[in-house]
Amino acid sequence: MLKTFATLRKFSGQRKPPVERCELCGLELPPEHDHLVEPQSRRLLCSCIACGLLFSGSTELKYRRVPRDVRRLNDFQLTDSDWDSLMIPINMAFFFFDSSAKKMVAFYPSPAGPVESLLHLDKWHEIIRGHLALNTMQPDVEALLVNRMGSRVGFLTDDYFLAPIDQCYKLVGLLRMHWRGLSGGTEVWKRVREFFDGIRRTAKSDSEDAHV
Repeated sequence: MLKTFATLRKFSGQRKPPVERCELCGLELPPEHDHLVEPQSRRLLCSCIACGLLFSGSTELKYRRVPRDVRRLNDFQLTDSDWDSLMIPINMAFFFFDSSAKKMVAFYPSPAGPVESLLHLDKWHEIIRGHLALNTMQPDVEALLVNRMGSRVGFLTDDYFLAPIDQCYKLVGLLRMHWRGLSGGTEVWKRVREFFDGIRRTAKSDSEDAHV
């Protein structure tokens, strides 16, 4: 299970402290700011721009800067058969390359937090074959975010994004905070729809996901 529960509290809707500060230099931060990830522990840290730049572009440093851009994969689709073969029990998950484990990993949000699902790597490579954008995801900091929840909870289409890993943790935090009962309740799905509405508004259309 991901070791990011302390970070998830920042995304769960709980009251935030009056001032957030860079966890490296102590500089006061605006509401929208950079994050760094520590690959070994999968821990997220809040960062100012200057400290974030220190960890840009290198995979050999202790921390890695999380990108901000979201890319929508307009031409990428998973069939029901594809999804079933991935053995993920709900229709929402995120996938990223874990450099510490040296493999692709899959997690899905749950009321208890992020849950790892065993990922059949041969099937994964078969699914992403020909999708350049998925083959160039940045390790640890960028993920394929999939939403196939459907009309039952108010979604009209499936969503596939290349998203910063902190956005994936934010989604997990929403479920942890707002889930009620067995089905989650109306409030949690309202929050999740708002989350994906926001992702869609900021996402860039990715032209590199075409089949090659």
